[in-house]
Amino acid sequence: MASRIADSLFAFTGPQQCLPRAPQVAHARLSLGVYAVRPIDLLLKGKTHRRRTFLVSAKKRVGSIKAVAVPAAPPSADSAEEREQLAESYGFKQIGQDLPDNVTLKDIMDTLPKEVFEIDDVKAWKSVLVSVTSYALGLFMIAKAPWYLLPLAWAWTGTAVTGFFVIGHDCAHKSFSKNKLVEDIVGTLAFLPLVYPYEPWRFKHDRHHAKTNMLVHDTAWQPVPPEEFDSSPVLRKAIILGYGPIRPWLSIAHWVNWHFNLRKFRPSEVNRVKISLACVFAFMAVGWPLIIYKVGILGWVKFWLMPWLGYHFWMSTFTMVHHTAPHIPFKPADEWNAAQAQLNGTVHCDYPSWIEILCHDINVHIPHHISPRIPSYNLRAAHESIQENWGKYTNLATWNWRLMKTIMTVCHVYNKEENYIPFDRLAPEESQPITFLKKAMPDYAA
Repeated sequence: MASRIADSLFAFTGPQQCLPRAPQVAHARLSLGVYAVRPIDLLLKGKTHRRRTFLVSAKKRVGSIKAVAVPAAPPSADSAEEREQLAESYGFKQIGQDLPDNVTLKDIMDTLPKEVFEIDDVKAWKSVLVSVTSYALGLFMIAKAPWYLLPLAWAWTGTAVTGFFVIGHDCAHKSFSKNKLVEDIVGTLAFLPLVYPYEPWRFKHDRHHAKTNMLVHDTAWQPVPPEEFDSSPVLRKAIILGYGPIRPWLSIAHWVNWHFNLRKFRPSEVNRVKISLACVFAFMAVGWPLIIYKVGILGWVKFWLMPWLGYHFWMSTFTMVHHTAPHIPFKPADEWNAAQAQLNGTVHCDYPSWIEILCHDINVHIPHHISPRIPSYNLRAAHESIQENWGKYTNLATWNWRLMKTIMTVCHVYNKEENYIPFDRLAPEESQPITFLKKAMPDYAA
């Protein structure tokens, strides 16, 4: 059971599992008290939306959870007015139009200026300097700050070390240097403070780009499979908690589950995976005892663990916002369209400028999914080009509480017709963490 919970949290079901289509329950009978509801009504009371509704029956008996649909449309909209209304409801600045089926990824790439693909060694190493300097400053702040300012120092340092991850991320995509060996060395070193094995992450992340928002095959966030949610009471409670209050740190489950098991990799990948794992274990074997020797166990918590948790907050939050929204579908392989997944299925989200600087514009994310070969320092120029040529198809947001509240309280269980069904519609008596989030999280949109 413990291993099933670990595999299910973060919904990284992986290629080895099969995500079913939504169950057909057209003949299910509705009990008294069942009512028509829309996903956004769970967020914003009193607002009306011109969308067809669906019926839900959640039996109290554990192990039998059903959703009844009266044909429902996914939460998308055809008119500009409807898209604007949905955008306001979800915390977006813009919800893009559906990209026509005949547009290919190459069509989009061909509109990008050639210079956005050019690698500039000075800019690349400048990003390293920014991350090293900001991280060192963060450690100095932790050492000198009084106890009541430590949370601010941890927040800065956790954000700074996220910049290390972005540098390694560029190396993995061959957008840091023209020298492959340099990229492998820099990428491995950049990941070490995070105890993240570089090659295992690179292999899995390449599949995320190749299969973005494809059911089962995408190695990043996935909707919760209905069969997993309904498999056992213990697993269901763990999933609700994982996709609820601890979701901003759920990348830790992904880190553990996906990167240290050799059986999850192809035979051709295993040797490079072993080298990365050896580097990570060496860092843990030498670096952690050295920290503890110098500053003690509490110092290890203070100087390493807390910034590491700050990094995972951003890792979870960034990747969650990049591809998760009620109107963004995950599709089975036979219905999946690469251009639609990368352009329509990726979100550009603006954060405060200090975060953007320390994290090297990783949230200028749409061009990165059009071509991962674009270096991080060219993402903004590429984004401007995309907005000029394809802007009406893009999803745009500025980070705000309503956006996070939408994702964390609505985007849960996979449903073909509606994209997501919230936990508290399927298992209301077990969804206290979601009820808590709805009450506790502000409903403020920037």
